[in-house]
Amino acid sequence: MTGVAAPNAEEAVSLGELEESLGFLLRIAQVHAFQRFYDAFGDGGLRPGEFSVMWVIRLNPGVRQGLLAETLEIKPAQMTKMVRRLEEQGLVRRVIPDYDRRSVQLFLTGQGEAFTEAHGEAFFHHDDHTHLDLSERESHQLAHLLRRYIGLKKGPVE
Repeated sequence: MTGVAAPNAEEAVSLGELEESLGFLLRIAQVHAFQRFYDAFGDGGLRPGEFSVMWVIRLNPGVRQGLLAETLEIKPAQMTKMVRRLEEQGLVRRVIPDYDRRSVQLFLTGQGEAFTEAHGEAFFHHDDHTHLDLSERESHQLAHLLRRYIGLKKGPVE
């Protein structure tokens, strides 16, 4: 069993079989990715999931809130809270269409469009291979494998 150095110590902590657990490794990778996000964006009050939601709305103006929640695997109650928060910040606009009063369509406001335009490059490049201990090829391979793992098939490894 190999050991992992503790963040602020010279001691190593054995992880045993956890080192082969995809769930554990994905969870720790998420923690690292979120930390890189906050390092890149500072404490501007934006969360990684919120930017992702805004980005998808930008690409799909008028997307139904329920479909967006399902696609991004966000619980409906959490999606409602997130959309309300983005709406309060003036970034997202909700519309209830006349043809389906039970549905909610989402649009970015002008401020939301400007925000995603201004921050898109930083968001998509804050954790690219140049900030990781991976080569560009390894970074592409990891993304490819993660897409396969979650069921988003996209071409061969580059």
